[in-house]
Amino acid sequence: MRRTLGMLLLAVALLPFVASCGGGDPVVIATTGDYQPFNFINDEGAIDGFERELGDELCRRAGLTCEWVLHDWEALIPDLGAERFDVILAGMSTTAEREALIDFTGPYYPPRPSVYLARAGAGEEALGGRLGVTEYTIYSDYLEEQGVAYVPLAGAVDAAGAVLAGEVDAVLVDHGYAVAKLAEHAGRLEAVGPQVRLDRGLGMGVRAGSELLDAFNEALEQMRADGTLNALIRRWLGDDAATFE
Repeated sequence: MRRTLGMLLLAVALLPFVASCGGGDPVVIATTGDYQPFNFINDEGAIDGFERELGDELCRRAGLTCEWVLHDWEALIPDLGAERFDVILAGMSTTAEREALIDFTGPYYPPRPSVYLARAGAGEEALGGRLGVTEYTIYSDYLEEQGVAYVPLAGAVDAAGAVLAGEVDAVLVDHGYAVAKLAEHAGRLEAVGPQVRLDRGLGMGVRAGSELLDAFNEALEQMRADGTLNALIRRWLGDDAATFE
């Protein structure tokens, strides 16, 4: 996805690291733990998901020791700049607005149009009902620019779950999240309405000028070239997920 730059001045305390990997100088990776299957907290209380496994493998290939922390979404970009951690790996979409503040690696999930999800059988009429999007995201920004009213969903609220619970009639979400939820709730959800291109894929965020940019880009290129990134995407997001050619 995912969220935009809202509430940049909000600062939250950095939680203690919960895991480490690799060797060399420590690099602290921040995520939110609330965006399954990209990142979430598993039954053992550890950070898990596609991005956790991806980040561990990138650190291994780059020869880095990496520590994971949980952080509030709205403070990720300002607190990266304040050197409270070194990397953002949290389903963050690459946009020109964000690139004015931080650097992004190449995409680890390819750019694809965002989609609307609704309950199966609802059809495009769902878009005329209660439309929900997560607050402070590229989706809430987009709907505000279009003058479309929406129901704000807190970051910890699962958008697909809000549809299934009847809290909203449709949600606007990123491609990777959509295909994962369509597979998870097969026969209960459907994609409706137009697709909307809002970003250039999901990337890792680092401070402007950071040497980590080249290190992670090189490791990402290795994973694309040997097929392990595509395999990881399919394993976590399903066979309908976008992959790299």
